Amino acid sequence: MNQRVDTREQIAAIPEVVQGLRARFDEGRTRSLEWRQGQIDGVLRFLAERSAEIEGALRTDLGKSHLEAYSTEINFSAEEARHAKKHLRRWMAPDRVAAPMVVQPGAARIYKDPLGVVLIIAPWNYPLQLLLGPLVAAIAAGNCAVLKPSEVAGATSAMLARWLPEYLDPTCIRVVEGGVPETTALLDQRFDHIFYTGNGTVGRIVMAAAVKHLTPVTLELGGKSPCYVDATADLAVTARRIAWAKFTNAGQTCVAPDYILVDRSVHDALVQQLGTTLTQFFGENPQQSGDYGRIINERHFHRLEGLIASGTVAHGGRRDVATRYIEPTVLTQVSADSPVMQEEIFGPLLPVLPVEGVAEAIRFINAREKPLALYVFSGDKETQERVLTQTSSGGAVINHAVMHLACPALPFGGVGESGMGAYHGKHGFDLFTHHKSVLKKPTFVDPSLMYPPYDEKKVKWIKRLL
Repeated sequence: MNQRVDTREQIAAIPEVVQGLRARFDEGRTRSLEWRQGQIDGVLRFLAERSAEIEGALRTDLGKSHLEAYSTEINFSAEEARHAKKHLRRWMAPDRVAAPMVVQPGAARIYKDPLGVVLIIAPWNYPLQLLLGPLVAAIAAGNCAVLKPSEVAGATSAMLARWLPEYLDPTCIRVVEGGVPETTALLDQRFDHIFYTGNGTVGRIVMAAAVKHLTPVTLELGGKSPCYVDATADLAVTARRIAWAKFTNAGQTCVAPDYILVDRSVHDALVQQLGTTLTQFFGENPQQSGDYGRIINERHFHRLEGLIASGTVAHGGRRDVATRYIEPTVLTQVSADSPVMQEEIFGPLLPVLPVEGVAEAIRFINAREKPLALYVFSGDKETQERVLTQTSSGGAVINHAVMHLACPALPFGGVGESGMGAYHGKHGFDLFTHHKSVLKKPTFVDPSLMYPPYDEKKVKWIKRLL
């Protein structure tokens, strides 16, 4: 009963929370370079001083090891913050652009205005990184923000709600915990931008809610990110890189390789190499490995368990519902219309499908929705370029996977069903910024040429200038 009362009270308080943030924004509190840098410093101090609490929460929610929590969550977020702080002064400065003769004398500039109050809705699979990354961008751009961590990663959500207010300006940045009722109440409010990371079903709900206020949205979704492996690929390196990218966080990564299309001539060799690699990574019994995570909850465990029957288990397949453990699993003899090929897997199952060559692989990829990422493993440059230029994806990597996220100069985002909008580095700053066109003209000269009446001589000169 108390929990229901608390939920009702929290929902009832949401309009006041948003109004309070808007009041602070309207006061100009977030616009200065000093405020923005101070908040980014707060993010960095939080990550450094509360690393133990962060790791503990991530271990509870997802079974993340120390190194995985550090590399994919804590340090990843810190790098984003450090990059933004380093370049922030330059990003904020107005850009000078060319002004044509018709507006001379005059100076054309692009000013960088913060949008206002933004809503950031984070997912459960990287519950720290995918909240703080967009937050750093929103802060850098000078916005107030409401943060909605995922209730599915409950320990991390509670940790963020407990500690972030001690490091950030609580009058400008607020954490709202809760589930669907709280998220629904938030979406009823007017925001200046909504940033959502998650699945397409909820993404459509977010977009529909945003229409009411004509609020722009960024949707970081997902999809079935394919790997193509041709006969020229170094199979040992390829297997290591795919297995690392796929089975980090027990496969619960939006840009994880979802399935492999491999040249039929090296299919068996790649499958064998994947088995060897998994043993090298996690030992004979990955359940005992300190480097392998767990499924977020029983609902997702049972969903994934049901997908294993889509093919023949070449490696792995063991599971334990009590500990939410599913072994890294490689599936062969998978048909294109099997259940595991109909939805984003989001777990440690890796289907391997043979194809006759690059042309068939391209047709297979293009017959499906555009993925968030695409990976090509080939020693042939012509093959690499052919896949890149004849397919569409949010991002792509040649001879590796996932690593494009580590480059802050590259925009990260989807296309089509895999999302809209992109962030990281300056792209994140730009996402949460209105680029305001400004033309400045002096008054010491005001040629009568532009004003009526327009005689033949004036018309002649105006046409020349235009």
